Amino acid sequence: MFGTLASRELETARLSRDLGLSCGGFEDLGMRMEGENMVPHRGEGEGEQVTETEPFQQTQRFVVGYALTSKKKKSFLQPKLETLARRKGIYFVAIDLNRPLSEQGPFDVVLHKLLGKEWQDIIEDYQQNHPEVTVLDPPGEIQRIHNRQSMLQGLADLNLSDCSGSIFVPKQMVVLKDSASSADKVVEAGLKFPLVAKPLWIDGTAKSHQLFLAYDRFSLAELDPPIVLQEFVNHGGVLFKVFVVGDTIKVVRRLSLPNISNCEKGKVDGVFKFPRVSSAAASADNAELDPSVAELPPKPFLEALVKELRSLLGLRLFNIDMIREHGSNNVFYVIDINYFPGYAKMPDYEQVFVDFFHNMAQDKRRCK
Repeated sequence: MFGTLASRELETARLSRDLGLSCGGFEDLGMRMEGENMVPHRGEGEGEQVTETEPFQQTQRFVVGYALTSKKKKSFLQPKLETLARRKGIYFVAIDLNRPLSEQGPFDVVLHKLLGKEWQDIIEDYQQNHPEVTVLDPPGEIQRIHNRQSMLQGLADLNLSDCSGSIFVPKQMVVLKDSASSADKVVEAGLKFPLVAKPLWIDGTAKSHQLFLAYDRFSLAELDPPIVLQEFVNHGGVLFKVFVVGDTIKVVRRLSLPNISNCEKGKVDGVFKFPRVSSAAASADNAELDPSVAELPPKPFLEALVKELRSLLGLRLFNIDMIREHGSNNVFYVIDINYFPGYAKMPDYEQVFVDFFHNMAQDKRRCK
């Protein structure tokens, strides 16, 4: 009898060791990887907790190595996201930028949003030597939408003829230097005031997202090049932010500038600074708006547009800023595209990303 009990205890200890559990119970499940160490995970967030009655499921680890700025890490890696991910066997591990990337891991996915030629060379070299690892997303493709001149190229040629909507890009031109002398070129290009002025390069700084409205040719002298000048399109004061995570699409409404009448154009001059329409405080969900303005873009149209854009851009994590031309029947303009945007502003972003990575894990195991 004693021999049998001893055998059972030895077997229990062996199973606990193989599963990575302490003999005292499941305390070690409350740990997560960080670098090469195991550290206690952060609080569950938003009152969510993994209860003791929740069944333990042994799953193969799916490791997402991340290289993010401190600001992006703080906004994206929320406790709720990590909690939901662990339940599916998904772990987020910080990449040490002071060590060679090839010496770290192993990773199933590399998630990154860092700028600079040095990082681009590192990630491209890693991608070439580790084709089994999914890099989100290729830095060469990301670089295209850091330039507002190349960002929207090709959108007018997308095949959306069978959809319940049409897509356009506002007429625009680039001013590389001397904004004051560009007034004649603006007229030659056929652009009409007022014009939206945006920095040419998106470099991760707050300044690169500052937008201005130039009402006349004399106001161009107040702008700092290099910039992109884009015709203002009346859109009822509502902007649609279309978030894309793989095949998933989420849309939120943001308040924007109201329509500008021809009468107002003649009375206003100078430069007006746009409010930050990307902030959650600019949400239009509870505003009293004309239904024809506030109505979300048709779902089939968005699905077709995103499918075409994923192919054109070669990206899986991005968002589109869209407006509907006021008074039109679903005529839309894409005015900006952002890589790996502030997903925390997207409803249920935590579950969307967990499902995204979980599907990737399943696909990888099927391939094996």
